[in-house]
Formats: sequence, C-alpha cells, structure tokens
Amino acid sequence: MTEPKAGVVVVGSLHYDLMVDAPDRPRKGETVTGTRWYPKFGGKGGNQAVAAHHAGADTRFVGALGIDNFADFMLEALKAHGLDTQWITTTNACGSGMSVAIMDAGGDYGAVIVTGANAILGTDHLSDESIWSGARTLILQNEIPESANLHAARAAKNHGMLVGLNAAPSRPLSDEFLNLVDVLVVNAIEAQDLCDVAVNDLACALSAASALANRVPHAIVTAGGDGVAYASNDHEAFSIEADTVELVSTHGAGDVFVGTLFAALARGTDMKTAMTQSNYAAALHVSRKP
Repeated sequence: MTEPKAGVVVVGSLHYDLMVDAPDRPRKGETVTGTRWYPKFGGKGGNQAVAAHHAGADTRFVGALGIDNFADFMLEALKAHGLDTQWITTTNACGSGMSVAIMDAGGDYGAVIVTGANAILGTDHLSDESIWSGARTLILQNEIPESANLHAARAAKNHGMLVGLNAAPSRPLSDEFLNLVDVLVVNAIEAQDLCDVAVNDLACALSAASALANRVPHAIVTAGGDGVAYASNDHEAFSIEADTVELVSTHGAGDVFVGTLFAALARGTDMKTAMTQSNYAAALHVSRKP
C-alpha cells in the first residue's frame, strides 16, 4: 500500500505579479524603457505552496483574494498546479494583492508589493480542522499580518507540527511569535535586519545563522549564488555551496527553496539533506525564465 504524502500547511500571501523586463532597474527619478511585460502567479505564500506541492507534499494553502480579475487568474493558476482552493477566502472589501517586479538584464530584480486582500487573513480563516489534520509542517511568511501568523503557529503547535517562518519581507518580529518558530529562513538582507550581521559571502551567512540560532532552534540564511548556511541552538552548523548554473532570473528562487525544504522536512528528511535538495531545486529555478 502506498504511504500517504506528508502534509504541509502554508498560510500566506497571494499576489498577481506584473513582471517587467528592462535593461536595468530605474534610479530615483529615472524612466527606463523596458522590453516586455507579462503577468505571473505570485505571492510568497502561493509560490511556496506550489513548490511544496511539486516537491511531493500533500499541501493545504490558506490565503485571501479580492473579487476581481486578478483573483480569477490566481485561482486558475492554483488549480492548474494541482492545489485545492477550498481554503481560499474572497472579499469585496479590497482588491487582490499584487506586485510589480522589474527584472534587469543580469537576472536580478526589485519589486513593490501591494498587500490588498492578504491583510484580511485572521483567526476565522484557520479554524477548519481539515487544514491541520495529519499535517507535519507549517510555512509562514511576512506578507500577511503577524496576528494571523501567530494564530497559525499556535494551531500548528497544538497539532504537533514543525513551524517554519520565511521572515520576508523584513519586519520586526515579536518574541511571542518567535518563541513558536522552529525553523527560521531568511536571505542576506533579512538576516542583517534581524541580527546586524552583514552577509557578503557564505562565511558571513554562517555567522548570521549562528547569531539567529540564539533566537530560534534552527536558522537558515540563504546567500544567493554563494549558497546557504545553517545553525542550530545546540551548536550544529554547516554551509552548502550553491549549485553552478547559468543565471536567468532570481525571481521566486527563495520560495522554491522554502517550499521544497519544508516538504522534505515533512517527510522526515534530515536537515542537511533537505537543504541540499532545496538548494538544487532553487538552482534549477534560477536557470529558467519565469
């Protein structure tokens, strides 16, 4: 008999991403002529749920959308990826979340997000027992209110789950919330904001992870093309160099890493193996056009 897939719950954001390709990102007051634009399914929550699902996890996603054309696009994308949309809330109080991402010729990007309906997520949307039943890991991000994250983390703990936080975008985190987080994942910018360690290379990423492990049991710092570093509060630490690929676009790479990581952890994979698998999945992602 086939063993049931390990369950991952993602509570988080959905954004209609408007992608713009340009030779460079504009400076303040500058107008740059782009080469193309196109819509893309996005939001850290949605992207991480898709990644976890494609990594083989039974993924339940809790999110919110407006009642608009953006929502229609997002719901169809979720279904096309094979995700159940039964836990998606819709509201006419505001529009769906969206972002504008400008991709430069080197494959790096900058983005602006508009939270929209993601801000309405709250305790009422997390009470359905079917969300939590049999799940092993929870993924959270900072694109929904901390009050929603806090409630989701408490619910996950009550169900014996591992709580993961991708603390992106960077914002202050309460001790009450951090005390519920088992695995913290941040990039170089977020790591520096949280622990004041500049991440310029993989050695610095390891130092930042070690500093963050004073606040959470497991800390992971992604360092882009250099790789990823890990430290725990029981003084285990290691780093993994990035897989060598030709860079096409970094957009969404962190979300692929996070979703793949927590799908592996839900299966009971050890941390170093899970991170190696996730590092490889992110490398494949950046070598392809969004």
